Amino acid sequence: MKGKRIASLVLAVIALLVSGGTIVAQDTLSSETIQAAFDMIWLVLAASLVFFMQAGFAMVEIGLTRAKNSGNIIMKNLMDFSVGAIAYWAVGWALMYGETLGGFVGSSAWFLSYPAGTDMSPLYRDWIFQVVFAATAATIVSGSMAERTKFTAYLAYSVFISGLIYPVAGHWTWGGGWLAELGFHDFAGSTIVHSVGGWAALAGAIVLGPRAGKYVKVNGKTISKAIPGHNLPLAALGVFILWFGWFGFNAGSTLSGTDMTIGHVATTTTLAAAAGAVAAMVISWIWFGKADVSMSLNGALAGLVGITAGTWVVNPLGSVIIGLVAGVLVVLSVEFIDKVLHIDDPVGAISVHGVNGLWGTLAVGLFADGVNDPSIVGLFYGGGFGQLGTQFIGALSYAGWTLVTAFILFLVIKKTIGIRVNEKEEREGLDLSEHATDSYSGFQIFSNL
Repeated sequence: MKGKRIASLVLAVIALLVSGGTIVAQDTLSSETIQAAFDMIWLVLAASLVFFMQAGFAMVEIGLTRAKNSGNIIMKNLMDFSVGAIAYWAVGWALMYGETLGGFVGSSAWFLSYPAGTDMSPLYRDWIFQVVFAATAATIVSGSMAERTKFTAYLAYSVFISGLIYPVAGHWTWGGGWLAELGFHDFAGSTIVHSVGGWAALAGAIVLGPRAGKYVKVNGKTISKAIPGHNLPLAALGVFILWFGWFGFNAGSTLSGTDMTIGHVATTTTLAAAAGAVAAMVISWIWFGKADVSMSLNGALAGLVGITAGTWVVNPLGSVIIGLVAGVLVVLSVEFIDKVLHIDDPVGAISVHGVNGLWGTLAVGLFADGVNDPSIVGLFYGGGFGQLGTQFIGALSYAGWTLVTAFILFLVIKKTIGIRVNEKEEREGLDLSEHATDSYSGFQIFSNL
């Protein structure tokens, strides 16, 4: 009986608190305040999910490369966010969201400074959500340049990508620039984040050159030699972390905790990732005779990148098709870049982010159904070639901007502080040569390179 009385009392108190809280909320909080609170909570939570993607990128890169470089990769993923966040605070935000100069670049709010009396709460909220996107663009480059890049060079280009290259690109669309005026649509960054990172990765891999022993001459013909990663389970963990974080990346880009399309975005994101993994598995199975693990993992990531631009404006069927194409493209692209172009990309970053960022951006012009935004209708839903043409212009502009600026950046670094470790340092591993550490102390690590 005593237990029943206590339970009844607890229920009564809860009921009183709930009803009383409702009365107080109605008396003291406006609907605008409640809306702002939901948005604050949602965006900070989404930013936290996107930040956790840094761990995912680190695990993927470590798993798909050799053990002797694991500590170096950890340091790169830690420091590209750290130096990038400071650069984005100092100049990146201003270039991206400051008062526009001709629709091409922002020009105010340096060091996140605004006139006295400005309500900074929503600005801090928006900054924390955007800085994690800037970090994503920078960390994509790490994978394609893994196992042979000087740590000082990595720090230098991380600052410039987070503080200059990405913010200017972001201003063109998300900052109200000339592509926004044109009607270009990239909901969460297939091109603005991922292709920018992917094209920068391409420029970096070309300027840097391949890892020692990656390409060999046999009877006058260049042959690509496989350099297996040392830990597929770790790479798989990284992919699952990235998939998890992508719900913050895409669904968070609704920018409101009361937006009822959050579920739609989460659904199309999931379906595209799943379709990408399935397609990559099937294609690799046909191509190599076995279902390839690393290709399947990259297929999931390719589907995620592919859906990021159109996740809000395509329906579930469209998202599955986008993911399936992405999964096929990533396998073909990885093989083409490695075996034909002889560009060494240890984790497939160029194919996952650059190629499929391009595909996802163009897919908006094909699969947008006009339901959530009647002004964005793709070719397959009766919209003609208008949106597709706009998407092509935007994708081409971002590719041109990033490739030109990234090539200049990497060449300047190469000619000044140097971009690559020497052959001896590369062979002994960057953990020892760059950080005087051993990621697997007590284990004997064998390498034929």
